[in-house]
Amino acid sequence: MSKVSPKKHLGQHFLVDQNIARKIVEQLTLPGGVADVLEIGPGMGVLTQYMLEHKEYRTTVLDIDKESIAYLQQHFPQLGDRIISADFLKTDLSKLFPGKFSIIGNFPYNISSQIFFKVLEHRDVVPEVVCMIQKEVAERLASPPGNKAYGILSVLLQAFYTIEYKFTVHENVFHPPPKVKSGVISVVRNDRQSLPCDEKLFFSVVKNSFGTRRKTLRNCLKTFNLPPEVTSQPVFDQRAEQLSVEDFIALTQLVEQNI
Repeated sequence: MSKVSPKKHLGQHFLVDQNIARKIVEQLTLPGGVADVLEIGPGMGVLTQYMLEHKEYRTTVLDIDKESIAYLQQHFPQLGDRIISADFLKTDLSKLFPGKFSIIGNFPYNISSQIFFKVLEHRDVVPEVVCMIQKEVAERLASPPGNKAYGILSVLLQAFYTIEYKFTVHENVFHPPPKVKSGVISVVRNDRQSLPCDEKLFFSVVKNSFGTRRKTLRNCLKTFNLPPEVTSQPVFDQRAEQLSVEDFIALTQLVEQNI
């Protein structure tokens, strides 16, 4: 098999620039001495080849595309049974890794948010993610409060991870070229083990707060039926993008006490 043909329905855009591929792999830090790294969507192994140069960790690759799997089996036989044909979003990660593991990949744009929601669910075993995603989404995830890009996933991820925007990747280094630029980010677990409030309520408060971006929190959080003496507090005059993670924790605690 010479090459894998990119499939539109899988959102495949294969990176062809070797320097950028190496640079992405170099962003891995293996916090806490992580021994396993999972690559999502390896395609033809442009990242995989540089990962295999690193003997300090074990590389496992996972792809939904059967053609990619066949290509990887032919070109990277040293991976053996660590070439996995599966859908990441449906995979039981605890069966793949007994302990902690980092994640790397050129994520399909159409499922990048879903991948991160799954990472959040497994945050106790995923201390690090290095990925290339749509530039706009990368900027959103790394955005601080007060920025228009700052949104639901920015808050939820930043509650548990430190996110750094590393560099921009232009369209012309992919086959086929996407219609937008890409961004590489590093997502590393912070020290927060758990939230000092109900976690499901926190997620709900954040999602509702960003429900209508132009409205104040007073309008966005009407669904919680908070008493007027609570919603008259200054925080409810603000909009969601003005609040930090700590502000959202305090707001959730306030909601928790009054519902």
